Amino acid sequence: MNEVKDHLDYGLAVLFIGFNPSLRSGEVGHHYANPRNNFWRILYRSGLTPRQYDASEDSDLLKLGYGFTNIVARPTRGAEDIRREEYEQGREILRSKLEKYRPRVACFVGKGVYTEFSRRTRVQWGFQPESVVDGVLDFVAPSSSGLVRMPMDEIVHIYRQLGDFIQN
Repeated sequence: MNEVKDHLDYGLAVLFIGFNPSLRSGEVGHHYANPRNNFWRILYRSGLTPRQYDASEDSDLLKLGYGFTNIVARPTRGAEDIRREEYEQGREILRSKLEKYRPRVACFVGKGVYTEFSRRTRVQWGFQPESVVDGVLDFVAPSSSGLVRMPMDEIVHIYRQLGDFIQN
């Protein structure tokens, strides 16, 4: 299955970072394409986007200053299918991307994504007290997976904090 192309550029307001693409995303070549994933609804409801985008429009968000990548590029059924060595490689690749493109904020879509990248175990929602890459603020947001048990309003509230920050 094909990897899903990153959407990266210099001067991004936010680089959204997931675990890895779903099988559906791998099939269609777009980020957050599983219909049970709430990512696009969350962005809209939190005010990060002016309308609800579709996964097929993921590259259009570059115009809004948003990019997309993953800690592991290989599509899988779930994060539990990612091998340890893939995380090790992905951690270095992601660090290189952050150092090269220097987005204002690295938004980790899920605590697990951030703990895999940062190797930190104590993580709160929102901005982190210390960044992994100097000059790039780390923001940890809930996963947008439909399997997440957190109420949607709570998830949207956390993402809204990110929106408020970048609009100021």
